[in-house]
Amino acid sequence: MTLLLRMERLDKYYGERKVLDQLSFSVAEGEFFGILGPNGSGKSTLLKLLSGIVKPDGGELALNGSPIGGYTRKQLSRVLAVLQQEPIPPASFTVREVVEMGRYPYQNWLGDDSGASDEIVDAVLDQLNLAELRHIMLTELSGGERQRVALGKAMAQQPSVLLLDEPTTYLDIGYQIQMMDIVKAWQRERKMTVVAVLHDLNLAAMYCDRMLLLHKGSIVGIGTPGELVRGELIRRVYGTKPIVVEHPLYGLPQILLRQGGAHDEP
Repeated sequence: MTLLLRMERLDKYYGERKVLDQLSFSVAEGEFFGILGPNGSGKSTLLKLLSGIVKPDGGELALNGSPIGGYTRKQLSRVLAVLQQEPIPPASFTVREVVEMGRYPYQNWLGDDSGASDEIVDAVLDQLNLAELRHIMLTELSGGERQRVALGKAMAQQPSVLLLDEPTTYLDIGYQIQMMDIVKAWQRERKMTVVAVLHDLNLAAMYCDRMLLLHKGSIVGIGTPGELVRGELIRRVYGTKPIVVEHPLYGLPQILLRQGGAHDEP
């Protein structure tokens, strides 16, 4: 197993408030790794550390064996892409123009692309069923369609690591499954590593190989969906005790909520 991301005793403060406390874990090459936890647990902050947007206040963070702080932004963009929670805001760009922005890491100072840019962008548009929308302005698209365009921009980067920050939050269930299916297929095809912050435990259990559960900035557990999606652990972290059942098709744990469950003490 090749370790792609490694964290040792990571700390992060906002002012005097410690939001991440001594986090140590690793993510293997080709793994689909989920980060879960209740609101305010530090999930998005952890993803910002992994993406190099913010720096840790303590500990070590390495990508491919090298400190992530040693990468330039352009070098990092050739390895790592980020899909944000919010869909791309409506703007005066066409679908194709936005997807082409993903090729920026491969452009020289004259704007020339070192790779087969047109072929790569065309392939991404086809793969995401965006080819017929290539000349449509973002202002004319739905939120779900804009999120698909944002994924296309990330795909055009051809990253080794894809970071997802709650990518399905504003999508209906049809778009949620479509988005996760596309990412999973892309991950398998390219043997890419995916690190996803997710709030839906059922989606996480269906798509993640392993998951990390955060609570108040600390790691509560790391393991497979079967190891972490357990009633007592969910009660302790989320303050509600669900009914955990087995998915009839995949044999993976899924949770059912019950009335009054939120009154259980964590």
